[in-house]
Amino acid sequence: MSKIYYPAQEKYISSFRKEPDELIVEIEEFAKSNDAPIVSWQSAEFIEQLVMMINPKRSLEIGTAIAYTTIRIARHLKKKSIIHTIELSEDNIESAKDFIERSGVGEKIKLIEGDALSVMPRLKKKYDFIFLDADKEDYKRLFDYSMVLLKRGGVILVDNLLWQGYAAASKVPLKYKTSTKSIREFNKIFIEQPNLRTTILPIGDGLGLGIKK
Repeated sequence: MSKIYYPAQEKYISSFRKEPDELIVEIEEFAKSNDAPIVSWQSAEFIEQLVMMINPKRSLEIGTAIAYTTIRIARHLKKKSIIHTIELSEDNIESAKDFIERSGVGEKIKLIEGDALSVMPRLKKKYDFIFLDADKEDYKRLFDYSMVLLKRGGVILVDNLLWQGYAAASKVPLKYKTSTKSIREFNKIFIEQPNLRTTILPIGDGLGLGIKK
């Protein structure tokens, strides 16, 4: 499998990490033990810095999972700002609610239970920041809804655009072929989106960053 970057560089970067937050560490360990999908810590730290820079009043996360990114975003939102986060999996929702309750920022988080493809068309107000991290086969449709909901000048971030390196690999294992095909098709759509200024960053599993013109 192709690597996004080499193990030596990853080890070097990781040597600088000092995570003092016990809840964040607990969520990471829970995710590892339960095979729950969360972004890499490098991606999470980048997202935190991005949120601090753009200071969004209204944020939308598509794919809560166990609320790892949700909490990290919420902790950097200013007073009266909010993040809406959508999740379908009942198991994920149960874990997410527990972590959110213990996070100290539950008042800034609204967890919406249901299928994002059904929820998003019902959302009326626009968002300053949208983070898309859901089923890869649904990325195109979720992205289309996101563009409707994103304010002009707003920022959209999409995870997994390098897809464990398979997006750029010549050989892809059978079980990843469908998802890799979806990611490759989506990347072209994302980069060529006429009303976005876009780039793909080799952070974590590949982050697509777009600013709405």
